[in-house]
Order: sequence, then C-alpha cells, then structure tokens
Amino acid sequence: MPKPRISLRMIKDVIRLKWQADLSHEQVAATLNISKGAVAKYVGLAHAAGLDWETVQDWSEQRLTSALLPKATTSQPYITPDWGRIHRELDRKGVTLMLLWQEYVEAHPHGRTWRYTQFCGHYKDFAQTLKRSMRQHRRAGEKLFIDFAGSTVPLRDGARAQVFVSAMAASSCVFACATPAQRLDDWVEGMVRALHFYGGVPQLIVPDNARAVIASPDRYEPRANETVQDLARYYGTSVLPARPRTPRDKATAESSVQVVTRWILARLRHQRFESVAQVDAAIAQLLPSLNERPFQKLAGSRASVFAELDAPALMPLPQQPYELARFKTVKVHIDYHVEIDGHRYSAPHPLVGQTLEARMTGRGIELLLRGQRVAAHARSDKRGGFSTVEAHMPAAHRAHMEWTPQRLIEWGQRIGVACGELITRLLQTYKHPEHGYRSCLGLLSLSKRYGPVRLEAACERALALGTLRYSHVRDLLANNCDQITPQSESDWTSPAHANLRGPGYYQ
Repeated sequence: MPKPRISLRMIKDVIRLKWQADLSHEQVAATLNISKGAVAKYVGLAHAAGLDWETVQDWSEQRLTSALLPKATTSQPYITPDWGRIHRELDRKGVTLMLLWQEYVEAHPHGRTWRYTQFCGHYKDFAQTLKRSMRQHRRAGEKLFIDFAGSTVPLRDGARAQVFVSAMAASSCVFACATPAQRLDDWVEGMVRALHFYGGVPQLIVPDNARAVIASPDRYEPRANETVQDLARYYGTSVLPARPRTPRDKATAESSVQVVTRWILARLRHQRFESVAQVDAAIAQLLPSLNERPFQKLAGSRASVFAELDAPALMPLPQQPYELARFKTVKVHIDYHVEIDGHRYSAPHPLVGQTLEARMTGRGIELLLRGQRVAAHARSDKRGGFSTVEAHMPAAHRAHMEWTPQRLIEWGQRIGVACGELITRLLQTYKHPEHGYRSCLGLLSLSKRYGPVRLEAACERALALGTLRYSHVRDLLANNCDQITPQSESDWTSPAHANLRGPGYYQ
C-alpha cells in the first residue's frame, strides 16, 4: 500500500527545522517521522526556488504550492465528457461504458483524458445525481409500461373518468387517455391507443397485476388472460406483468402517473366535464406540452429523446388496429354447429363432437382448433338463427348417416302417427333439415321421461293447436295437458233465454 503524500504543513515544517533550527537532514526526518529522501527533496525544491524560512513562514498553502510545484498549476486539465449524452447512449442496445470510454479517448487524442476506472467512477457520481427512475437503464424500444392513475376526473352525473397512462422505457414518453372504468375492455382500448400513438410496437408490454388483465398473478410465473395474449400475438409483442407488490418493476409507469397527475390532471381540476369523451379530449390537448417539456438535469425532452431512441427501435404496426376479442370453449354438436349467445354457427362436419375455442369480436366469430382457425362467420344477434357455410356440410350426409331425416321420422312413427307427423312438419320448416335435428332429438327424448303414450297424445294436441316447437310439446307434458280430454262441439248447446234476438231483429 503506498504511503500517503506529505501535507504542505509538513513541508513548511521541513523548511522551518532546516533553516530556523539548523538541523541536519537526518534530524529533520527523525523529528517529523518521514524519510531522509523526502527531506532532501523538499529542501532542494526550496533552494531551487530561492526560498528560506523568513520568506515562507507567512505564506498560504496555495502560494507555497505554486512556488515549490509550479508544474502542478500549469498541467493540462482533464477533458470532461458530456455525461448527459453518455447516459442516453447507454440506453441503446449493445452500448457499454467500455465502448463509450474508448470513443471518448479517441475523440481527444491530444487532450488529457481519464483512464477507464476514473471514467466509470465519474459517471457513477453523475448518475447518482439523477432521479431514481432515470438511473434505470432501459433499452430503446424494449418496454412499454402501462397503468391506471390513482386520481380520477369527476363528471357532472356523479361518475368518475379513469385515466390510462403508458410510458416508453428509454425516453419516458407519456401517453394518457380517459376511459369509463378499468375493465378488460378499457385496458385493451388503452393499450391499442398507446401503441398507435407511439407509431410502433415494443418488445414487451409491462402492465400492473390487475385482475382484469392477469389470469394468474403468480409471483414467478404470471400469465395474462386470453384476450391480452391475443392482443400480444396480433402485434407481435409479449406481455410481462410486473411482480405483485413490487413497484420497482414498473418505476417508469409510477413516475409517469405522477407526472400526468401533476401536469395534466391538476390543470383540469377547475373544469367540469359532461362525459368521458370530453375528459379524453382535454387530456389529448395537454399531452404534447408534457412530452415537450425539457428535462431538468438532462438535455432534450421526452418527445425528442423518443424520436432519437425509441422510435427507430420500435417494430412496425399492423395495418388495422386490434379489435377486442373474447374467448369461449364450445363443442360441435351433432348438427355440426356450435352455439354462441343463442345463435348457431357451422363448423366442418368432421369436427362433430370435438371441443373448439371460439374467438368472438364485435363483428365476427372465429372457431379455432388447437390454435388453428377452422371456420369464420359474421357475427349475428339473431337468437335461434343459423349461420351455415355450405362447405361445412357433409356430402350426402355421409359423416352422420344415422341422423338422416327419414331415420328421425321413422323413430317418431314408432311412437305414434302424430309424433311422426310432427317430426315431418318440423324438418320441413328449415332450409336445411339438419338444422331441425336437435329439436327432433329433444322431442323424441321426452318419451324416456313421460312415456310414448303421453308423448303421442301431446304431439296430437300440439298438431291441433298448430304448433311444431319442442318447447311447446314439453310444456304440454309438464302441465299434464295431454291428459285432458278435449270437448266436442256437440257436447254443449246454448239454453233458450229472453236475450235471443234472431235475424229478424236486424231487419
């Protein structure tokens, strides 16, 4: 370990003891507990400068330093790098402090530059003067942090508008919009609007562990729900939820929420809004001033740094914005249709009996088998209706020959003539007889509960009433209407009374 340097006070003591006390070099060294060589060095410097004790006893340490060590005052100063630019360059992929130090040295070949260790130490001192969020090194275009602000905006009707906030990792460029609530629809709408606001797609989207977004909020293996994963697949990105109760995982989002609260929501506190759309318009009007506001300790603003770092690194957007989709597990029935919200959609007939995943948007229905689309339909709100693709139907019904219309009619005739007639008429009401298979099977199944005799009587009663629906026959049996003997017209005659007028009355 090297010995500490001799202080200027001790150098003055060397001069004092040498010229005032007239001690030898060895005596001075022993008195001050320094080496004899150090005594000889500073005595020689004093001789060379023409100094003695009477001259230097009232001098300040700075003046003595200038007289004894003139080279120290005339040496070339170190060149200080632009630490703000160094800090920004570290956000680029593959950029390290070693590379930046080499470029710093090469840029000043004739200047006095720091060695690598000193360079790193000075940068560390600079980074410690920045805000905590700014000290986190985020790669350009890597992450988009999203969250909802804790503050809300009141509406005149008593409701409150929620504020969705997102921020890019490297530049902290902020996007904000108003939503009616914090449901899944609002999260998805906010993410889609944020991506199209930035004009590109990051590698990762980091949301909070909200129940509307995260299906499994596990600390080590979190999993987003199917709709959010579908959005990520559509844009070619990934969703990585922050760990529960770990705000440092999304420090950029936390600081951006604070900035939006202070510089946007605080300015809107005196305004009164009728709707969420008005709040959203007011936020959009103030958002550019927030992103263009200069940094306090770094050069540029959120907007300029985004244009320099994040924008070139983002992946391109698809041509159309993502449309909210929900998922449901459905089973292909024997009539090769699946039922969604009371409407039936066809699937390829070989898939009868298999379980599919239905992807439902506002305008369409997609049927997926192990992630592959097997059918697509325009969405219909007609309950009880059918959407059938001709290509999904089997050729001559070979895929399920046992469920032919004739087979169902024969089954009904085994129960009775009325049952067979009801099934025949039922199948004739549909454009494709297969659409009536389910009703026919339900009708025939009533014989297991009520017996064939009662079912035949109920079918006869339904034909008399002019109805062909399974539900009507079921209700007749449930209410024991099939056991009521119908009265003939000859069983009752009107008695004679004085109120009868006859045809002559109207002459």
